[in-house]
Amino acid sequence: MNELMGELSVAFGETFTMVSISTLGAVLLGLPLGIAIYVTDRHLFWQNRVVYLLSTVLVNIIRSVPFVILLVLLLPLTQWLLGSTIGPVAAAVPMSVAAIAFYARLVDSALREVDPGIVEAAEAFGASPMRIIATVLLPEALAGLLRGLTITLVSLIGYSAMAGIVGGGGVGDLAIRFGYYRYETEVMVITVIALVVLVQLVQTAGDWVSRRANKREKR
Repeated sequence: MNELMGELSVAFGETFTMVSISTLGAVLLGLPLGIAIYVTDRHLFWQNRVVYLLSTVLVNIIRSVPFVILLVLLLPLTQWLLGSTIGPVAAAVPMSVAAIAFYARLVDSALREVDPGIVEAAEAFGASPMRIIATVLLPEALAGLLRGLTITLVSLIGYSAMAGIVGGGGVGDLAIRFGYYRYETEVMVITVIALVVLVQLVQTAGDWVSRRANKREKR
């Protein structure tokens, strides 16, 4: 049992590494990409049909590829960037690509829920595009952006379990090595329970933060 707890601790550390790196990628690149998709659509100040089509098609293509296949497809990119395809950091590369596309679409959806009248009023007062984004769009869409980030985090935990297939490590790898190959059912059960608890904690925390942000907006 002590050996299992030690293995589980290491596996959770690897899962945390993968999810943290890919979440950071989603925020740093997925958020701007989602904003770009929204503001280059034909109804806003930076209308650019070419940029809009290129970005939205790219996001749709990445999102349409099953993550297990995306893991394999991006192995050459991972090898080129890191010189290795093994380990949690290597697994974070395809996870980041998937997270960026996933969160970008959620950002676009959250921004579309903002009342267009507020944006038009800001434009009428002569606010610059960057000022409108920073002081109108993002604050008004904050609750939706946080909900989208929570959904992304939960999805990434599931992706991290699949990353064990290509040597990414993590809880999924532990479940496969012990629960599947060694037929140790109790290990499989423990890892599943651990993942369920982790997802519940992330979802509860995300819901609480987004509710707080929503209350602030209504004030």
